[in-house]
Amino acid sequence: MAVTMYGIPNCDTIKKARTWLDDHGFSYDFHDYKKAGIEEAKLEAWVAEVGWEPLLNRRGTTFRKLSDADKADIDAAKAVRLMAANPSMIKRPVVERDGPLMVGFSPADYAAAFDGE
Repeated sequence: MAVTMYGIPNCDTIKKARTWLDDHGFSYDFHDYKKAGIEEAKLEAWVAEVGWEPLLNRRGTTFRKLSDADKADIDAAKAVRLMAANPSMIKRPVVERDGPLMVGFSPADYAAAFDGE
């Protein structure tokens, strides 16, 4: 199974997810937003699959520092533009694999998703 994890290496949630995958023997590629960025087309595909709400991290400092105008009237297209310009606003991690896109980390969710792989 091909697995790609998207995120920022120094994020605590990314570290937990990577540790879980490593401890359970799963190999994966890591896409570092800080080094490689993220294409709008990739974000649009994710939004089409899971919606923009689960992907946009509204609790982080990057989002909170936005102007009120940028925070207002967010729709899918605006969310994609914001996340492409500020990848740290994408909830982490995002995992592409054979199966549904995974957003965020929970040991129970990972166990259920990767069980039997």
